[in-house]
Amino acid sequence: MKLIQLTDIHLTTPGSTIGGRDPNENFNKALDHALTQHPDADALIITGDLSDWGDRTDYVRLKETLSGVSVPVELCIGNHDERDVFLSVFPELVDENGFVQSVFDMPLGTGIVLDTWGPDSHAGHYCEARRNWLEGQLRAASGPVFLFMHHNPVPIGIAPMDKIMLQDHEAFAALIKEYRDKVRHIFHGHCHLPLSGSLHGVPFSAPRGTNHAGWPDFANQGNLSASDLPESYAVVLVNETSVMVHMVEYGYHGDIRREGSPDYADWNRLTMVR
Repeated sequence: MKLIQLTDIHLTTPGSTIGGRDPNENFNKALDHALTQHPDADALIITGDLSDWGDRTDYVRLKETLSGVSVPVELCIGNHDERDVFLSVFPELVDENGFVQSVFDMPLGTGIVLDTWGPDSHAGHYCEARRNWLEGQLRAASGPVFLFMHHNPVPIGIAPMDKIMLQDHEAFAALIKEYRDKVRHIFHGHCHLPLSGSLHGVPFSAPRGTNHAGWPDFANQGNLSASDLPESYAVVLVNETSVMVHMVEYGYHGDIRREGSPDYADWNRLTMVR
């Protein structure tokens, strides 16, 4: 099974930039790069911050763009989004409780999209109603489950980011612990950093994002840190026994060299070009 994860696309008014970069242009580049390189993907999931300001025009353009995509697409919302505005364009993605949550089939399990949005906050929220819904889905799942969400469910050790992580993380973690035999992987975004770790033994990961990049500034206590590292998305390869996550820095503009050989017999100190 192959999945593509894009995150933090931050669509905004055409011609506007964020961090000196055009998020609309970078989203289109990411989409083109991912689908050109991986037309065999089983699904493409965008894990939130679809719009930078929650403008309806951004969601309309997103829907128009995704209508031409040849693989199934799933969407999360993040703190920069506006749920009501998003649902006015994507009404089919609302669950029975009014949240942007859904379940979809994959070749090797079940995907579940989570809504961690909360009003007037950059932090994540996952209330009792959402947890009850998720527990029902986890209980009903007959095979492996893959969760997709925007906010990081675990502190990353950088104070400003941890202030806006999932606020209900302890209750969320308790639910994950109960169903850790079913949940194979958690995918998130939000931090604009390549992250990996585990929660009660369940692995999680996040790529950097398709536009502006963060930086792991552990000494910074008050501000979010930015950098000019390349834009990226993730390619996820799954089989019955393993999950491999690649962060593809499609925004890298340097050379790609094919050099060396994986064969030990070719490892010759006198003839190797380094």
